[in-house]
Amino acid sequence: MSFSAWIKAHYDEKGPVRWLAFFLEMVSAAVLFFLMALTCVDVVGRYLFNSPLHGGTEMTEIGLAVMVFAAMPVITWRGGHIVVDLLDRFLGSKIVKVLSLFAALVMSSSLYFLALRIFELGERSIRRGVVTEFLAMPTGYIVQYIAIMSWATAFGMITYGVYRILFQDKD
Repeated sequence: MSFSAWIKAHYDEKGPVRWLAFFLEMVSAAVLFFLMALTCVDVVGRYLFNSPLHGGTEMTEIGLAVMVFAAMPVITWRGGHIVVDLLDRFLGSKIVKVLSLFAALVMSSSLYFLALRIFELGERSIRRGVVTEFLAMPTGYIVQYIAIMSWATAFGMITYGVYRILFQDKD
């Protein structure tokens, strides 16, 4: 099986969204592997050599931010968030679709405006030269990455997420 055929078999998305989903999931997977290796090195260094990895906590925090916000657009447009559907069987399917569209609109607009503020905070951090305590890494770029991925999540929700709500049947 070719790589392209494997992607097609394992990803339901269409067109470039399929490749974007694969890329973002690969980023998350690579960062998760890095965090695992980092934790192993830190634990071995701490308990066997009595010397923990300097900056390990900072790298873990940054890695978690990168991993979570890389996966967020994919999870959002797939509708992978936890949903409590207590009233769905009592309400009609049209009402459920309207409520889903309303939720998508609220979620995407909230993420858009939240990302706007986060990006401004990132700019301020860069301007002020804020760095991490041990590794002296600039924090503003990570904050701006969080904002950009939040915008991508909002855009994905309002476009592909709404498409899935309106035109794809739920199994």
